[in-house]
Amino acid sequence: MNDNRRYDWTDRERSERPEYAIIERWIPAGSRVIDLGCGNGSLLGLLKERKGIAEFGIELAPSGVEACRRKELRVRQGAIDVELTDVAADEFDYAVCNVTLQMVMNPEVTLGEMRRISCFPIVSFPNFAFYWNRLELLALGRMPRRLLFGYDWYDTGHIHQLSIRDFTETIRKLGLREKDAVYLGHSGPLARLWPNLLASEAVFLLERA
Repeated sequence: MNDNRRYDWTDRERSERPEYAIIERWIPAGSRVIDLGCGNGSLLGLLKERKGIAEFGIELAPSGVEACRRKELRVRQGAIDVELTDVAADEFDYAVCNVTLQMVMNPEVTLGEMRRISCFPIVSFPNFAFYWNRLELLALGRMPRRLLFGYDWYDTGHIHQLSIRDFTETIRKLGLREKDAVYLGHSGPLARLWPNLLASEAVFLLERA
C-alpha cells in the first residue's frame, strides 16, 4: 500500500513539477539557494544546471539525500521545521520550500527560519480551499481527495491542510510579505481575483516586511 508519510525516493530519481519553471524564472543566475525539503534534488539540480546557483539542500529522507548526492548536489539530512543551527542569518539569497510546508510538524518554524537565512523565501503548497475540495466535502461529507494525489486521509504526508488565506495571514504575523505570486489550476483574471477559491496550488515569492 502506498504511504506518502514514508518519503521514499528510491524509485523516483528525477521529477518534474509545474512550479519549477516559475521558481527558475524568479531566481537570478549565480544566486545562493537553499532548498528545504529538497526531495530527490530535481529542482536544485535544474537550478544548478541552468542558473549556476550555489546550492545547498536539507532533506529528511535518507533515500532523497542519496539521490541528491548522486547528482553531486550539496545536501545534508535533517528536519526543516527546527532551528537550522548550521545555517547563518542571510547566508542565502533565496530559500525554497516547494510543496513541503504542509508536510512538516511546525510550518511556522520553517517560515521563520526561511526569513532569517534568506532575503527571499519561495513557498509553494496545495490550496485546500480550492472549490472542488469544498464541493466534495459538501456533497460527499468526507475529506476531499483531489489534492491528496491518490492517497487517503490517513496515509498522506499532508498534516496541515492550509488555504491561501491561511498562508497570507500567517506570513504577515511572521514579518513577511508577498513580492509575487502565481496561482495554478485556473488562469486568467478570475484566478487573480479569487485565488483562494479557484487556485489548486499557489507559489509565493516573499520578502521581509
